[in-house]
Amino acid sequence: MYIRTISRKNKDGSKVTYVQLAHNIHDSDKGFAVAKVLYNFGRVEDLDLLQLQRLVKSITRFLDPEKALKVQTSLELSDKTGVNWKSCRSYGGIFLLDALWEKLGFRKIIQDRVKKKAFKTPMNQAVFAMVANRCLAPKSKLAVSDWVENDVHIPGLSSIDVQVLYRAMDFLLEFQSELEQEIYWAVADLMNLEVDLLFFDTTSTYFETEKETNLKSRGYSKDKRKDLPQVVIGLAVTREGIPVRHWVFPGNTADMNTIETVKKDLSGWKLNRCVIVHDAGMSSEENLQYLQRGGGHYIVGRKLKTSEEDVLSALSHRGPYTQIRENLFAKDVTAGSGEKRKRLVLVKNTDEEKRAREVRSQIADEIEKRLARLNSRRGKTHTKAVCEIKSHPVYGKYVKELEDGRLSLDKGQLSRDSRYDGKFLVETSDDSLSLEDIVLGYKQLNDVEDAFRTLKTTLELRPNYHSKDDRIRCHIFLCFLALVMARIVENKTKKTWSLVRREMARMFYGEFIHENKTIAQLTDLTPEQKSILASLDIKEPSTIVDIQ
Repeated sequence: MYIRTISRKNKDGSKVTYVQLAHNIHDSDKGFAVAKVLYNFGRVEDLDLLQLQRLVKSITRFLDPEKALKVQTSLELSDKTGVNWKSCRSYGGIFLLDALWEKLGFRKIIQDRVKKKAFKTPMNQAVFAMVANRCLAPKSKLAVSDWVENDVHIPGLSSIDVQVLYRAMDFLLEFQSELEQEIYWAVADLMNLEVDLLFFDTTSTYFETEKETNLKSRGYSKDKRKDLPQVVIGLAVTREGIPVRHWVFPGNTADMNTIETVKKDLSGWKLNRCVIVHDAGMSSEENLQYLQRGGGHYIVGRKLKTSEEDVLSALSHRGPYTQIRENLFAKDVTAGSGEKRKRLVLVKNTDEEKRAREVRSQIADEIEKRLARLNSRRGKTHTKAVCEIKSHPVYGKYVKELEDGRLSLDKGQLSRDSRYDGKFLVETSDDSLSLEDIVLGYKQLNDVEDAFRTLKTTLELRPNYHSKDDRIRCHIFLCFLALVMARIVENKTKKTWSLVRREMARMFYGEFIHENKTIAQLTDLTPEQKSILASLDIKEPSTIVDIQ
């Protein structure tokens, strides 16, 4: 495809030249390529140069960043020669995070602590660089130094030594508790957070080493790596999914043993009136009583498949369901009386109920087919095939052996299990909460799980290369700060952080020399980039950044 000109002579001897967009196509009849005109731009003297420039700029979106900037620059400079390039680096993600860092007041919060210590090194920039790296291209602290110098443009920070990064980590850890509190208030103010309802859950992260410390130890691993030492991470988020605070516990800490610390720390932030939502793993009687101290309340999941009296009472309760959403129904159940009185809410999801019945029907059909084959081939001999189906993780519990040695489908077990289809049970200590608040509040516990997924995958919490407990705590704190930034962006833009950072990474910063001037210029913003910045109320950058 190319731009060509063709000319023709008029009868009066004048010459007319036309500009066309053409493409060569092989003509099998003629045996050679012929030009096919795709678009006619008209006469050369009437040519719309701005139209051609727009066409060229749109094509540059598909070029590599340096070539795109060169083409774009040549369009804007009258002299299209003598342009010497110095560098071309990604800038869109850094620009977004830097503007958000400023808007949240994080730079001032950290700088106030830097002044107290009278650091001569760029401590604030070092902290921002580590958080930005965790958001954009997670690497080890050693690799961050190379990333800053060669891959991205961070205004005011052309390079940074890895030892400065380590000193910045020690600085962060020294002021962590007060920094985390000030950061929370800054985020709460900007986002107008509602903190009457907090969601708390834990996860674990392991280390590629067998050496244990006071913090790193073996315990129940949610990553299925019980062979390696780990730490337990607790996270509290708001109903909007914004992280409020995090905790790091030794790897052998049980979930229910984290509640006392969490409650105490949140009370220190004047959040003791919060309703804390957590799953069934933390619902010991001791924990639930502790959560109610100081006027606090809880919403906690309860296990349905137990023989506990109050759970059986909730399942057998015959009261009507109240519709919460199109496919979501709930009913209040009061268990016990006096001081032992409990408010339980039985919830039914009709879509999940239908899905569970279909799956169980398929399981029953498959079991009957297998049993028909087995019973037709054997008498009372105990074969390997019989052992396999009786010990099968899914089919086994629905198979029973008859007196004559044949196997049969246990329809009674199928019926007993069907009573749990699409249901879950929630307990709360707050009688003032509506059914809707309780049900939707508990379902929003998924926001914590989403945050953990972002932390472990998008922000790459692992692998963790630190061996000292203090450095491990600080690494997780940096990941927490990155998570706060990412979740705010997701909340404001309604897009995943992965999508946002991929789009913003297409904005590049280039430096070139022209007529003894050093010019810094950005690639043109795409409509998607403009939309993202508008959602975050961030002013678009100027294409020409600087001329010296």
